[in-house]
Amino acid sequence: MCEDKLRRRQAEGRSRIPQINIANQIESSSFSSVYRVPLPRQQQRQHPNYHPSVIPCPFPRCLLVPHKSRAPSHSSSIRRRRRTGEPLFFSSFKSIPLFPSLPLSTALLLRCATTSPSSPSWASNPPEVVTMTVKAKGILPGSAPVELKEVLMAIASELGDAVDDLEALKVVPLKGAMTNEVFQINWPSRTGAGVVRKVLVRIYGEGVEIFFNRNDEVKTFECMSMHGEGPRLLGRFADGRVEEFIHARTLSAADLRDPDVSELIAAKLRGFHNLEIPGPRNSQLWGRMRSWLKEARALCSDRDANDFGLHKLEEEISLLEKALSREDEVIGFCHNDLQYGNIMMDEETRSITLIDYEYSSYNPIAYDLANHFCEMAANYHSDTPHVLDYGLYPDYEERARFALNYLASTGDKPSDTEVAQLVDDAEKYTLANHLFWGLWGLISAYVNNIDFDYKEYARQRFGQYWKRKPVVLSCTDVGRKET
Repeated sequence: MCEDKLRRRQAEGRSRIPQINIANQIESSSFSSVYRVPLPRQQQRQHPNYHPSVIPCPFPRCLLVPHKSRAPSHSSSIRRRRRTGEPLFFSSFKSIPLFPSLPLSTALLLRCATTSPSSPSWASNPPEVVTMTVKAKGILPGSAPVELKEVLMAIASELGDAVDDLEALKVVPLKGAMTNEVFQINWPSRTGAGVVRKVLVRIYGEGVEIFFNRNDEVKTFECMSMHGEGPRLLGRFADGRVEEFIHARTLSAADLRDPDVSELIAAKLRGFHNLEIPGPRNSQLWGRMRSWLKEARALCSDRDANDFGLHKLEEEISLLEKALSREDEVIGFCHNDLQYGNIMMDEETRSITLIDYEYSSYNPIAYDLANHFCEMAANYHSDTPHVLDYGLYPDYEERARFALNYLASTGDKPSDTEVAQLVDDAEKYTLANHLFWGLWGLISAYVNNIDFDYKEYARQRFGQYWKRKPVVLSCTDVGRKET
């Protein structure tokens, strides 16, 4: 693409660096594409290996930043480029959104876009390029990366505050996250004495791109914000983002068993399922599990592959898909990870907010209920957060009450048959949920460095699948069979 544009420009007698028109190439808010930009010959001579080139991005509050460099690997390619006048070196760029909620004038990386590679000052004083790479271990007082500090300063300035002493930033690690590392950052606000401003910094976990597409997850996050759901996105960097801090209480494991709180969650989940979110509107569960199984086979040692029976799971996934799928099943936008740590409640208004949409997608709504019921066996804030106690799995009465509250939340009273059907469907989908999170745990044991015993978690999930499968699949009214 870039080569063709360069040839046209050379034919027209224009030698300046091509201005890539990406507005027609990707949809707004899609940042997954990488663009290669030829580097000026003068820059090649001064930097024979690589020097980043930065160009303005046509998207509001976005910038194309260096992704990687590439040189031709064969002498024939080098000769061809010299013959045609093409640059020998290319720099790749990603479109990075900067502070969607802030004016462009306060964006941290604006200075990178203000200097053109063709300007006289470029060679002698190339602009500093901030790639915003932040590692989780660095977010500690006194050792936070400069880039993250500048992000926080820009956000504080936009909010009317001034963070003069960066070492005074208070960093509070938030426990319970198993995909990312999450920190609460506090600083004194100028709005009043004793007022503390809070934001949330999310550092993406290592290797999580196996589980979901981060760009799709960010688009979902932004779409949720447009619907008035969840926190606002304040800023992004390569390894994470800064979010609005929601002034609400994160639920505990015990809260899920409170009938009043459970009713609020059921009603919120029904509304969540009815959201109009971009994406394929068919069940994503089976394709995702097959993809994860392929990743698990590639990552696992032979011993683990045998211990966890990975050679059996392709057949098991196909069996479940055939047994559980129905033409008349209701598909909605599902959270897919409705554990207590992803549910927040405002104590004054009693309103519920669902957060963390990494695993969200369209799926059978019964699967989302199944996931929520399975999560009642977990306590991720205990001394052994990986241990699941299936003695805490809700009995039929509790599951039926949740299903009733879910169906009745729209104002129509459901029949006993409708409630029983939803409970039974959810119970069947617990089998798929065990395989789903079993694969997640096994893969995470190889790619994620968070302090959590992923492998043992996976072992319990797979064990529960094999234990429950004969009971669940052999019963018609499976909801009434206690686990």
